[in-house]
Amino acid sequence: MADIGATQNDKDVSVPFRFLRTYAARTTRSPRRLVLVTTVRPALDPALRHTIALRTEALFRSSGAFREGHFLLKSGRHGDAYVEKFQVLQDPAATSELCGFFAEHGRAADRELLVDLVAGPTTGGIILAFETARQLGVRSIFAEEVRADDGTTHREFRRGFRIVPGERVLLVDDILTTGGSLLAMIPAVEAMGGEIVECVVLVDRGGGRTTLTSPSTGRVYAVRSLWELDLPTYEPGPATCPRCADGTPLYAPGSTGTGSIAAGAAAS
Repeated sequence: MADIGATQNDKDVSVPFRFLRTYAARTTRSPRRLVLVTTVRPALDPALRHTIALRTEALFRSSGAFREGHFLLKSGRHGDAYVEKFQVLQDPAATSELCGFFAEHGRAADRELLVDLVAGPTTGGIILAFETARQLGVRSIFAEEVRADDGTTHREFRRGFRIVPGERVLLVDDILTTGGSLLAMIPAVEAMGGEIVECVVLVDRGGGRTTLTSPSTGRVYAVRSLWELDLPTYEPGPATCPRCADGTPLYAPGSTGTGSIAAGAAAS
């Protein structure tokens, strides 16, 4: 299954960016309401995917969101590159443009809506879900991480949020590494009877993931990205991590404070 994002080595010929929205409207996608089976939607045209990927990369790089160094990731692994999405999301114009790409996944070729609401996980997903939903003219909700008495965590829709059984849901998120945030959201949507149309992320830093399998039902859902990267991660230690081996200082970006020396805390 093709991903909406394009790799840096993609050789497709891009179309001019000013034609992006009208070009998207001409892509062949048939409106349909999903039944309770595995969800698969067609990808966008390769030339359009390439154009979106180039524009997404430009927005991330110009904002300083793509960083190189020695980083402690949320998974506990180390990486030599980090994508700080909030450097982009602090800019309303850039955020609106990126969410416009997301919104194309909620419309058919004739502009008919394919979704009834947009949902995302805390924290970045709140911003993305809201702006994508605003452009589509539908509701936005978000799922929070909740810790159970036994110490395990899961996602819940709180604050009175609800999904009417049969409502079509577009899931959005910022950075896809392992897919953990979206995988935790899928059961919450399924439990309320929502029909997940598609999962869309800004950046796939793992390179080429195209599906997510529900841990609750086993259903398989398509996942697309605007920009696809292939950034390796490493087990900590000089024997496995080249930046540990060369003595590069370790940093924990994200909510722990970008630029602070990591002291066992992982980036979020």
